[in-house]
Amino acid sequence: MVKGCGIGCAGLLGVLLIVAVVLAIWKPWAPEIEVVEPAAGGQRVTEDGLIGNFYPAPGSGRAPAILVLGGSEGGLSRRSDGMARALAAEGYSTLALSYWGAPGQVPRMEELPLETFDTALAWLGRQERVDPDRIGILGGSKGAEAALLVATRSPDVKAVVANVPSHVVWAGIDLAEIWRMVNIGSTWSLGGHPVPYVPYAQSGSQQETVELYRTSLSTQPDAEAAATIPVETSEAPMLLVCGENDTLWPSCEMARKVQTRAEIHDGPPVQVLAYPDAGHFAQGPPADPASEHYQHLADLGGTIEGNQAARQDSWPKVLTFFEKNLQG
Repeated sequence: MVKGCGIGCAGLLGVLLIVAVVLAIWKPWAPEIEVVEPAAGGQRVTEDGLIGNFYPAPGSGRAPAILVLGGSEGGLSRRSDGMARALAAEGYSTLALSYWGAPGQVPRMEELPLETFDTALAWLGRQERVDPDRIGILGGSKGAEAALLVATRSPDVKAVVANVPSHVVWAGIDLAEIWRMVNIGSTWSLGGHPVPYVPYAQSGSQQETVELYRTSLSTQPDAEAAATIPVETSEAPMLLVCGENDTLWPSCEMARKVQTRAEIHDGPPVQVLAYPDAGHFAQGPPADPASEHYQHLADLGGTIEGNQAARQDSWPKVLTFFEKNLQG
């Protein structure tokens, strides 16, 4: 702790550490939040207040569909759009959705309405190339937090893949006014009211953001209990992918809590794929070794080789999971 700095100051330092890491990763001061144009065969969606890229499944007739959610990068990133295109190539109609940060949307992750995802699922279900009875959802990081929440509310969701997930609702993120991170509200809202959440701890000192998240849970058990996502209310099977060396937040610890809750409360089947030498970028299709992205796979824990190995192992299992639960 800094000499002369009280408990509140230490908490502020911990919160500012989160901000520093997020700023270093997403560099919001360089380009604005990314909103990529749809690739060949895709279309931009702007109906019903949505912003997204839609990729209809190849061929004719109705096909299963997957809603794809990115995380704290906001907008429509190349990563989430690429995930949607990779799934479309496997026979799914996909919608990569921007739920904050794009032009006309709020510039921060605070009290984002869960109703946005209801609207997106309803839009997907109306499309000519979509079978409304076979819709899944895939989310990463904060998008995984959203995916689990959405599954608890919507019987339309038949399968969930949550990459590096959380078992609770967390406080939001505001990079526009970073001083608000000390007492920012819930990430999500429902019916105009904030969803119960775990605030960032205001005591102790942390060396990594993952320790701030751990401290926030260990020192606020009542908040954790109130903010825990009730996955048992969903009937959708769930596949969770995580890295044991995640230095952003403890994704494997939180994934196992999702699994344990589902087991205790007779919820849906939950499988956890945990990788010991991987971090926050354990998720998604294998990266091209010649790409710049490949060189940054270890930025949030694990090694480049470990994160790539996690992707090589988990991505075929993600495809098999969706095939089993959506293609049948």
